[in-house]
Amino acid sequence: MAEATRIRVRSVIDELGFIRNESARRLRQGPASTSFRPVRTRTLGVVVENIGNPYFTDVAHGAEAAMNADGVDAIWCTSDGSADKESRCLDFLEEQRASGVLITPMDLTQGRIARLRERGMSIVLLDRALPGLCSVRVNHVAGGEIAVSHLLSRGHRRIALVTGSPEREPCRERRLGAERTLRKATISERHQTPGELLHIPRPAMTATEGQLAARRLVERSAPPSAVFCANDLLAIGMVNELLRLGIKIPAEIAVVGYDDIELASTAAVPLTTVRQPRHELGWAATELALTETAEREEHRHRHVVLTPELVIRESA
Repeated sequence: MAEATRIRVRSVIDELGFIRNESARRLRQGPASTSFRPVRTRTLGVVVENIGNPYFTDVAHGAEAAMNADGVDAIWCTSDGSADKESRCLDFLEEQRASGVLITPMDLTQGRIARLRERGMSIVLLDRALPGLCSVRVNHVAGGEIAVSHLLSRGHRRIALVTGSPEREPCRERRLGAERTLRKATISERHQTPGELLHIPRPAMTATEGQLAARRLVERSAPPSAVFCANDLLAIGMVNELLRLGIKIPAEIAVVGYDDIELASTAAVPLTTVRQPRHELGWAATELALTETAEREEHRHRHVVLTPELVIRESA
């Protein structure tokens, strides 16, 4: 570059207050190869399914608290339940030279896992489990058992289960626990009315879908006496619509949710729910990712399973 040109460029830089973007500059080096591994940043990516769901927000807050304690920055991404968007999120984290990723996977293939590993990134699954990866998850079978056991103890035998559709792994496990508990109760109480679990899948696990599910239930010739919703948003929508339709809760229909988000305790009828240790899940996942980053080849994958608990309020 000619000296006169260099001076003009420097003058413009000073005038605009330009600051060089180191991440962008490193991108010019191209992808990692067998002879060069790019320097990792003190950054972890967090890819969750739906940041609009308070459950995922609470998990992210737990992860961020652990990162703050270790001086690590976070890059937040949302897959919105889309495999294509998940792939774009991971592309972005690779470009930013993140040292690892915490992810609720939609379609995390073995090929993509191998590619992330080649880039030197640690991978920790949030509330899922796959062979060869660290994971932190909740025992959702136990969660389903806890919810239905509570309803059985209150004398309910005809119970509706409202879940998302298609069911993802946590919902399937909650349904398994619910079905198993009701089956055991039916076998041990042969002289009583057999228990019945009505499975009602919804296209999304939102408050609006909880409202629509409530309408379907009350239109039945023999409505259930209790409902177990696979998350609190469904349960809050269910409670709101039942009240609007003049149904007394829990006298006519009891409702149990799942998650114990902040809204659960402030609902029109405070929600009985199964509490997930959401903050602890995010914190533990961050610790696993940082440990894997530090240990590299010596790292041994760990699978942490957390236990949910029942929170009894007024809805059931």
